Amino acid sequence: MTRSQSRQAIPTKLSEAQFEQFVLPHLSRGRRGPPPTLPLCRIFNYILQVLYMGCQWKMLPIETNAQGLPEIHPTRIYRMMRRWQADGSIDRVFSGTVDHLHRDQLLDLSVIHGDGTTTAAKKGGDNLGYSGHKHLKGDKVVAFCDRGCNIIAPFVTAPGNRNESPLLREALPRLTAMARAIGADLQGSTVSLDGVYDCRANRRAIFNRGMNPNIPKNPRGRKTPKRGRRQRFDAALFEERFRTIERVFGWEDTFRRLLLRFERISDVHYAFKTLAYTLINLRHYCRN
Repeated sequence: MTRSQSRQAIPTKLSEAQFEQFVLPHLSRGRRGPPPTLPLCRIFNYILQVLYMGCQWKMLPIETNAQGLPEIHPTRIYRMMRRWQADGSIDRVFSGTVDHLHRDQLLDLSVIHGDGTTTAAKKGGDNLGYSGHKHLKGDKVVAFCDRGCNIIAPFVTAPGNRNESPLLREALPRLTAMARAIGADLQGSTVSLDGVYDCRANRRAIFNRGMNPNIPKNPRGRKTPKRGRRQRFDAALFEERFRTIERVFGWEDTFRRLLLRFERISDVHYAFKTLAYTLINLRHYCRN
């Protein structure tokens, strides 16, 4: 990762030209009824404003029209966001950013870094569990990024009480599916993971997809070393994780809506998280 890439700011709103290039081709539009009085770009930027500010929908600062009235009601913005979440538009926008990065040769898939992150939930909701390790009730996701801090695959979600290790085997098919969709070749790539993912099933799942695992040994309370051939491990690549995937999670925390989960419906929370990862990928093209 170059010095200029590491200092790129994460966009929090899109211009009309950026919206038409990266977002509009993937959004669904109503087939019946009158067209919306407000452009879709303005509605989408209101959703991004909620994501960045972390405010309630009713507290969203709405601009006024010529009559001095709010140009749109927050309920309409929420309903539009729920419709785009339900029909897969938000997921398609994220996949489109990965495709743009690949076509512009901005992806470095020689090393893929993965990790999980847990978000505390304060208001309850679905897909939650108590994490004894984190001492909080919430949910967790497992995500992958390349060496340039670009998220390259849809994340896998689970309650907070789930172990992260089995989630890797659910996330790998999404990674390979995304690679096939954009025409990328993952053969020979190195998958760098934390020691919590150290198990035979995970290593086999990575090997079967033509990739090489880079996972430190997890002793799991053993008093003597495990017998057998020593697994390959590159400590330099493992330390690179803290400049990539941990940096991505730090960028994610800039969006206040994701610091704590106040959404009772998990699909809404994951839609916001997908939008945040989309904006992280768009930092190469969009400058505030």
